[in-house]
Parts: sequence; C-alpha cells; structure tokens
Amino acid sequence: MCGIYGSTVKYEDEIIFQKLARTNFRGPDYSGFERTGPVILGHNRLAIVDLDHRSNQPFNYHHLKIVFNGEIYNYRSLRIKLVAMGYRFTTDSDTEVIAAAFMEYRDNCVNHFNGMFAFVIYDTQTRQFFGARDRLGKKPFYYAHSGYDFEFASQPSQICIGRDVTIDELAINEYFIWGYVPEPKTAWNEIKKLEAGHSFRFDCNTGNFTSKKYWDLDLGRIELYKGSYAEAQTDLTRLISNAVDIRLHADVPLGVYLSGGIDSSLVAALAAKSYKNVKTFCIKFNEKGFDESVFAQKIAAHLQTDHHTITCNKEEGIELIEHFGQYYDEPFADPSAIPTLLLSKHTKKHVTVVLSGDGGDESFLGYSRYKWFNMVDQLFKCPLAVRKKIADVIRISPNYRHKLIALGICNSKISSLYGLTLGGLEYSWLNNPNIGLQVPFMDIWSSKSMSILQKLSAFDTKTYLNGDINTKVDRGTMAFSLEARAPLMDHRVVTFAQTLPDSYKFKSGVQKKILKDILYQHAPAQLFDRPKSGFSMPLNHWFKNELRDHVMDHLSISELQNIPGINVQKSYAMINEHMSGKWNRASQIWKLLVFSQWLKNQNLKAVSTYQVA
Repeated sequence: MCGIYGSTVKYEDEIIFQKLARTNFRGPDYSGFERTGPVILGHNRLAIVDLDHRSNQPFNYHHLKIVFNGEIYNYRSLRIKLVAMGYRFTTDSDTEVIAAAFMEYRDNCVNHFNGMFAFVIYDTQTRQFFGARDRLGKKPFYYAHSGYDFEFASQPSQICIGRDVTIDELAINEYFIWGYVPEPKTAWNEIKKLEAGHSFRFDCNTGNFTSKKYWDLDLGRIELYKGSYAEAQTDLTRLISNAVDIRLHADVPLGVYLSGGIDSSLVAALAAKSYKNVKTFCIKFNEKGFDESVFAQKIAAHLQTDHHTITCNKEEGIELIEHFGQYYDEPFADPSAIPTLLLSKHTKKHVTVVLSGDGGDESFLGYSRYKWFNMVDQLFKCPLAVRKKIADVIRISPNYRHKLIALGICNSKISSLYGLTLGGLEYSWLNNPNIGLQVPFMDIWSSKSMSILQKLSAFDTKTYLNGDINTKVDRGTMAFSLEARAPLMDHRVVTFAQTLPDSYKFKSGVQKKILKDILYQHAPAQLFDRPKSGFSMPLNHWFKNELRDHVMDHLSISELQNIPGINVQKSYAMINEHMSGKWNRASQIWKLLVFSQWLKNQNLKAVSTYQVA
C-alpha cells in the first residue's frame, strides 16, 4: 500500500518533492523519484511485503520501470509459474512479479492478478506507459493528459501542485446528488479518474492516450447458479475462506475490523481459524443509537480474538471534521468517513494491515434500501398520475419516512428515485438536480432481464462501492499509513454472488441470507438478532448542538453564495429547518459543509461544463 506518481511534464526537483510530500502519509517508509529521459516516476512506500530496501520503488526490472500501489494476493503462485518459464527474481515482492508478468503476458497481465492495485510500467525501449486499476476500484488512480504532457498520481492534490486547474461545475452537481464525484470525472476539469477494471497506454512518442476495459460484471452473459442452496453455501464458503487466507500474508502485524455486523464478523471468524490470536478493532460512540461496540465485544469473546474498543470522543471527532479536506482531497460527503479516520488512527498503533467486511452489502443485498425498493418496484409499474394520488394520501402522515415515500414515488423513473434516496429525496435547494442524476452505468436500470434486486446490486457495485466505500476506506486508512484489505471484494466472490438467485440472498424479508447461514456455522445466530446499523455518527445531534456555530459560520448566506449550482435562499432555509428540529437535513448540511471547506482550500475558478435550460 503506497502512493504512486509519474509525469512527462518538466517539473523542477523542488516541485516533485512537494508532490510526493503532499501524500507522504500513504507511504512513510521510503520516498523517492527517478528521471529517465522525459519521464519522472515517484513513490511513497508503506512496506508490507519484503521489507528490504531492495523492494523500494521506482523499481527496475530489465528495461522496465514500475511504480505500484496495492497488493497482489496471488503473487506467490504466479511467481512459481513465471520461474518455471525462466524468469528470475531478486526480491520477494509482488512488485517484481507484476513487472515479470507484464513481460510475459503484456497488457493481458492484469487478468492474472488477484488483488487491489494501481500501477504504471514505463518501457524504456518503446517509451510507452502501461498501467491499470483493479477490477472494483479499490485503489485510486488520477491522471491529467494534454498533448505530450501526461501526469498521474494516487491523489489529485498531487497533480494540482504546479499547474492551473479549474472546477468542473457538472461534477460538483453530481457530488451534491451522490455524495462523491462519480468516475471518470473529478472535481477538476483537467483531472480524470482511470475507471475501475480499466488499463491504459500512453505513448511518449505521439502523446496518444488510450484506455480499455479489461473486466466487468458481464451482467448480460451471467448464467444463474444451477446448484442447490446447500451447494451454494459450500461453494461460497470455499471462495470466501480462500479470499481471507490469501489476505493474511504480510510481513507486518495484521488485524481485523469487527463492527459486530454480519460481514466483518464472518471475516473475523474465518481469519481467527487461520491466524493465531488475531487482533480485532471496533469503535464506540457514547450517543444512544450509535454504539454497537457491545455486540462486537460479545462476538470477539466468542471468537477469542485480542479485541480493542476505541472510544470516539466528541472533541476528536469534531477536530477531524474541521480538517476533513486535507485527508480526502476531493469533495466527499459520506459522514462515516469520520469514524473510519478515527478507527484507523488508533488501529495503526497496533497493526499495519487490517481486514474489513466491505463489499458484503452490495453483493449479498444487505442495505435497507434494497428491501424498500423491492416493495416500491410494484408501485412504479402504475402510471405516474396514480402514484401522485397515492402520495397525496401518504404525505398527510406526520411520519418522516412516510413523507419520504410520498416524495419518492412521485419521481418519473425508479432510477431517478435511487439517486435521490442517497441524500434524503428533497433537492429543491439545487438549481438543477436532474443533470446530476445522469451518471455512468445508468443503463443497468433499463435491463429487462434483471430483477430490481439484481439491478440494485450491480449498480451499487459499479458506483457506490467504487466511488464511495472504496474512497472512504482508502483515504481514511492511508491518512494514518494503514492498509485495508477486503476479502468480500475478491472479484471471484463478487462474480459468484452475481450468479446466485435472489432467493439465496434475500428471502422472506431476510437479507444476506446465505452469508448469515455461513456465519452461523462459526458464531451463534442470537449474537446477530438485531436490526442492521450503519457505520455512522451522530451528525444530526452535533449540528444542532456542539457544531451549531461551526455550521452557521461556514454556511452563512455569504458563504453559500460561493457555492456553484445551489439555490442560496432555499439552502439557507433548509439549514434553519434542521436547526429548529423540523426536519433532519444532516445529510444535505454535511455535503454543503464539506464542499465549502474544500472550496476554501482550492482558490480556484469554476468553469461550467453544462448549460441550464
């Protein structure tokens, strides 16, 4: 786990040092760069496998130079195959295996890797770059390209140093809907994200940049699993067990995040079978309704792990909120990023690698919105006029959720409803929310061969898991030089889950059924007999109390006028609505607060990439 950088732009050494220093938290064990002709390659290393200095990067392998961020979990078996083909190795690192695999398989090398990765190889003979990002977007990759100038980095702020950049207003509108900027856009016009499951080539001789997809869910060609439910349990257990086992290899201390939920408990249970005295970590909030640490402690006691409970105090949480932008670079509004930062900060005191349960909800239908969408799907088969009449009846109820349902079923399409549910449905404070809803992968919703649950699972895997969860975990852990590994995001597990019938994952109101049944072979079911709780924090309460002055100062009328794409008066009214207790607007306020803070750190000019009719 590291930070990579490269460029063909002729920067002075001082600028390169600044770019590497900006993200030295990603790799504090070694930092350096090399110049080869017109090419600069730089690296910040967090040493995980083969701690020897010989594995420092940029790494040279024959006529290839490589910088690499991530882990290739199957590198040892792949190395054995390459040795049999005549390749020789001087280190025990996965970096060298990537370079050798590229020499043997060329662009197809990515299909041989099981891991999380963003890497770039420079061929000194052809003067070409080849690079790739892992299948599910676990590791970030940003780049800027103009003519013969090409620059890439693990975080966009590195690219911003030493160049002129402008804000993309359309991307910001998408941020206000989704809570992050969906790929391939970023908050800047000049910087893009390499999409998950894509590789690229850049030719220094011609200035030509091309990217191509090497992996996808292949939704149109997936055949449903033909075996029985019991057989599916056996096959899935084997896959997840192997995914956990190959992620337990490290030359540094290792632990597991244990929230007390289904996914992290399953990962912890399987890790405890293979890893003696495994350390587990959870976070504790004192606010009622936000503390699940007692459940995590009970599960840890049953699994006999070395458990650590980290208490989140208000002062530490508020301090992170006030300095949020320096960790996340881009506008990013998932409030669970704060507890992720806190948990990572204290976990790092004990281990350098941690396994998590990320990916289980998307593949095995765990989010509460899946149950809700499964119900309203039938309503969306009724004409809009009929749904509006139903909404008129429902909105009479004083219940907050009933009002949300009334708002939701008045949308013309269920796909539009999905985007709006992420932020509370009500977006009258945006000048034009509809333009922010049209993001990549919306075509999934038009599929006639997929059920609503299959569409939700696939769409979340391609968007929310990639853009939100992965960004949250990468920035939150790397801020404190901690590596996070997610066995349930092993592409084999994700692909297998897509083939399972809905009833294996969601049956009689029971979500993640097959995962739960596998977990119950390792821990008593009664330990999990409670409603699902997200990894969240009490922003609703804090904004009206401890952070009230902070919110009102940073989101005053004059401050709101600096934010593109919003209706200032409606936004200010919405904030006051929250402060009075009339409506919970914590999600929207958090988006505005994060963006306002980010904007102050940019000192940039907004350049519109769309026109409002």
